[in-house]
Amino acid sequence: MSYSIKVYNTVWKELEEIALNDAIFTDDNINASLMHEFVVMQLANARKNVAQAKWRWEVIWSGRKLYRQKGTGNARVWDAASPIRRWGWVVFWPTGNENYTKNMPKKQRRKALFSALSVKVKDNSTIALDSYNFDEIKTANAVEVLNKLNLSGEKLLVIIPEVNEVISKSFRNIPNVKVILASYVNPYDLLTFKKVVFLKDSLQKIEDTFLSK
Repeated sequence: MSYSIKVYNTVWKELEEIALNDAIFTDDNINASLMHEFVVMQLANARKNVAQAKWRWEVIWSGRKLYRQKGTGNARVWDAASPIRRWGWVVFWPTGNENYTKNMPKKQRRKALFSALSVKVKDNSTIALDSYNFDEIKTANAVEVLNKLNLSGEKLLVIIPEVNEVISKSFRNIPNVKVILASYVNPYDLLTFKKVVFLKDSLQKIEDTFLSK
């Protein structure tokens, strides 16, 4: 199935409707398993090693045997640092050096991206913006645009073709809005945010970046 997207200006006037590239935006590219695998990979790679338990020699306890081996009726005992006792050392402890990194082949990462893009378009969760007609870095301008596009309060991903400080700095103080470059767009962000706004040129940038590899 072929998809198209409507292009608006900043005052919610529809300018045109453009056909999307079938190599990216198509039902055939939708693959839930690949999208899930990519999200798991990205979360795993962002995971930090913060858990760490003490090694045996780091536990500050006496090495004295707590009571005699036999004649007490109790099980034989070690010292107070024994792993079976509270505040003792841990047998299978996190050291802080664990490696949670995951990887996916490049082709699978690309297919996961195409899948996420196709899902957002299929769900009618995307629009294209012809341009951002402000030269001043001002949050009020960005809020005004969102209000006119009926996107105020939405969890929104704005995809721009190249670095643009006016856009990125104008939107950055708006809650639940993220601005990302088209060359860095990824399935995790696409699936996390409810709505996606493409600057019109960013669609071509996505094609140039991910179809040419």
